Amino acid sequence: MDVEEQKQHLESPLLAVSPEKKVSEPGNGIEKEEIFLEMKRQLSLAGPLVSLNLMIYSLQVISLMFVGHHGELALSGASMATSFAAVTGFSLFIGVASALDTFCGQSYGAKQYHMLGIHKQRAMIVLLIASIPLAILWANTGQILIFFKQDPQISAEAGSYARFMIPSIFAYALLQCHIRFLQTQNNVVPMMVISGITALLHIFICWFLVFNSGLGNKGAALANSISYWINVSMMAIYVRISPSCKRTWTGFSKEALHGIFAFLKLAIPSAVMICFEMWSYEMMVLLSGLLPNPKLETSVLSISLNTCCLLFMIPLGLSGSISTRVSNELGAGRPRTARLAIYVSLMMVATEGLFVGALMIFGRKAWGYLYSTEEEVVKYVGHMLVLLATSHFFEGIQSVLSGVARGCGWQKIGAFINLGAYYLLGVPVAIFLAFVYHIGGKGLWTGIIVALIVQALLLAVLTACTNWEKEAKKATDRVHSTMSPADGLSS
Repeated sequence: MDVEEQKQHLESPLLAVSPEKKVSEPGNGIEKEEIFLEMKRQLSLAGPLVSLNLMIYSLQVISLMFVGHHGELALSGASMATSFAAVTGFSLFIGVASALDTFCGQSYGAKQYHMLGIHKQRAMIVLLIASIPLAILWANTGQILIFFKQDPQISAEAGSYARFMIPSIFAYALLQCHIRFLQTQNNVVPMMVISGITALLHIFICWFLVFNSGLGNKGAALANSISYWINVSMMAIYVRISPSCKRTWTGFSKEALHGIFAFLKLAIPSAVMICFEMWSYEMMVLLSGLLPNPKLETSVLSISLNTCCLLFMIPLGLSGSISTRVSNELGAGRPRTARLAIYVSLMMVATEGLFVGALMIFGRKAWGYLYSTEEEVVKYVGHMLVLLATSHFFEGIQSVLSGVARGCGWQKIGAFINLGAYYLLGVPVAIFLAFVYHIGGKGLWTGIIVALIVQALLLAVLTACTNWEKEAKKATDRVHSTMSPADGLSS
């Protein structure tokens, strides 16, 4: 390689083509056939992942819909408890488990298949240990909310709801580990089917426990716990009996205990990165309890958040697919294909954002009736959907770029970006608009939009300035550093 080629090799922009032809990566340009092939690959991953995410998230939405028919106070309490659970537990588990996007994805690309099972076991150990103090925290939800000056009636209702959700902590921890384990090896259809069965069962479980067991609103929380356990149990059985997991799951191993510290070095920043983002949304619901007419504001903000999260499942599926594609290709030493995958994913998520945003605006007058029959709530939700349409577009862009960050192992950088975008800019803007200019819930959500725009821009700059050949080398080093000496000798 001469001097000029070395310069091109080191200064590799987002969609530049590597100057060297490789057998595994023929051609020097990006052809239409390559784009369509990559689009097909990502859609085959993203489609089932969208359905999977929708089915899992629908458990909470279905429960809130059942609770909503018991009145505004019941809905506010359940929404507050769900937000508290997301802030203190679910977001943490998603964050820690997303470290498997890097470890499992790059190991799979490097054909170190048995390491996927080892990484999954490490994540399971960490999350189950973390579940114990979280269970104690959830048992005291009501008192904690009162300490933070939330409405006493809503806090008492939320505390009762949260106690019946405690069994779901342990199930959700295991569920996230299984999802990442299967996703990174492109084995997503079985997860979609299992989660679909769970969601269908959840409707009947929720109906029985809410209206026929005498538990009332608490029955919806218990239904969540039962359904999460059904989901993870079926997924665990599949992993153990399916021939497709024969190479990646070889049984429990003591080796999983030896690399926990190395796992935590990536898992902690990964959790911080995810939590910084998710906490800001939940903070909007908590702040809405301090606004005038807190029952109305909390109900509308929680409905807006649930709507946003429900529709976010589409870009979240694309985020999962690009994370898998980038980690697999970097682990296999194909940086050019990883760059192409990013280009295709951004193109698809931008198209989706425009389409879904238009649907939200056109359907804004009817959407609120799914959650409430009170005209005041429905009308307020209609006004919020215009802002939600804007936030959905930028949230899609940042979700794909965040998926790229997880696939590359940039969680530490991502944590700093999310800290700046949300807590140094977005949240202060939201508080200023809501409490100083008295715009209320609309002001809170405007702050989120500001944060999303900044987050997307910073991640885009990071991605565009990356040397992808160096990232492929880092992926190779990471895969070998997590292997035991015996594995290295055998390979």
